[in-house]
Amino acid sequence: MIACFAAAACLLAPFGSGAGRARPPVSLVAAPAHVALAGAARQVVTLTSTGTRPVVVEVVRAGYGLDLRGRPRILPHRRSWLSVRPRRVAIAPGGHATLVVVSSPPRRAEPGDHSELVLLTTRPLRTASLSVRMRLGLVVVVRVAGRIVRRLEVVRLRPRPHRLELLLANRGNVTETITGRCASLTVRRSGRRPTRLYAAPRRILPHARGLLTFPLRSPIRGRIRVSVALSPGPPCMRARTRAFVLRLPG
Repeated sequence: MIACFAAAACLLAPFGSGAGRARPPVSLVAAPAHVALAGAARQVVTLTSTGTRPVVVEVVRAGYGLDLRGRPRILPHRRSWLSVRPRRVAIAPGGHATLVVVSSPPRRAEPGDHSELVLLTTRPLRTASLSVRMRLGLVVVVRVAGRIVRRLEVVRLRPRPHRLELLLANRGNVTETITGRCASLTVRRSGRRPTRLYAAPRRILPHARGLLTFPLRSPIRGRIRVSVALSPGPPCMRARTRAFVLRLPG
């Protein structure tokens, strides 16, 4: 059996000749792919089957997290603030089904963002050569009203082969989004023009850490000074800066 997970969508098809051109037997799309709820609220989610075979989809709740590099993780289930109805739907090829996601945070819930995961898993489907199963992860963020704290801190900067890695800690209570131009490094070397580096966009959940990677365009050796400019967003807010001195081997 083959299974797969992604934060927004996951497409699973048997490998083989023509797999990229033919419609897969199992394919599922959720809209919206990311659900944001303010306190006690509800959202209708539409599931569409774009595969060639009928599917039965079962709904399970789980915890949600991101690893240091931003890859989604399924966490052990905790007490959930969500209810989803129905818990099981059957969808014909090209057909649709709707789910209703309802949030009910407790009265003394901590203000800020709280993320959960709704796992949509198809029952195993036998094909000529294998068993196919698909898992779609629907991220649900519940924002609880109250004092919002935004505090993104630089923990350390360290060199790695062909790159610099910046470790950040989100000390606040909301998810921080760092777009390409909202975090930059300026590298200065004696006798050289400064070099500006950028990282890929990232999200860092509340009370979590995240790693930004800044590729080096060319090898750098010796003593360098690095200025970090960090502006959570979007849009990019006023940047906070911090300076480091590194010695790269070579």
